[in-house]
Amino acid sequence: MHRTELTELIVARRIEAGVTWQDLADAVDRPVVWTTAALLGQHPIPRPEAEVLVEKLGLPTDVVALLGAVPVRGTDRDVAVSDPTIYRLYEALAVYGPALKELIHEKFGDGIMSAINFSLDIDKVPHDSGDRVVITFDGKFLPYDWVSGR
Repeated sequence: MHRTELTELIVARRIEAGVTWQDLADAVDRPVVWTTAALLGQHPIPRPEAEVLVEKLGLPTDVVALLGAVPVRGTDRDVAVSDPTIYRLYEALAVYGPALKELIHEKFGDGIMSAINFSLDIDKVPHDSGDRVVITFDGKFLPYDWVSGR
């Protein structure tokens, strides 16, 4: 089975089982964003957690190893163009990315926000004009360290 086929099976089984992404995250005591991304093929899932998720979703036991494989991350670029929600996230970064970059440099210095030493959270916040989506990126600041090769 290819990883894309497994992802499609996971999505179908989750719906069939009537479980939420949060239910699955709770089953392995992991954050919901991480668990969802992992089940969608963006993180390797350690064997103990993979076994729990396989059982919870009624997946074949032979997919445990595939769930633990290191993925090729961020490869489905077509989704970014066609899915409105993902497109809007790209749009938000296209509009605000340069400002965020400037503010990171102003507050921290020359460097980047890590997407490896990183966490992500999402909340639903009630608002008079309609519920708000609050997304929190929490990445370690990594200063550029220009080192001579000598």
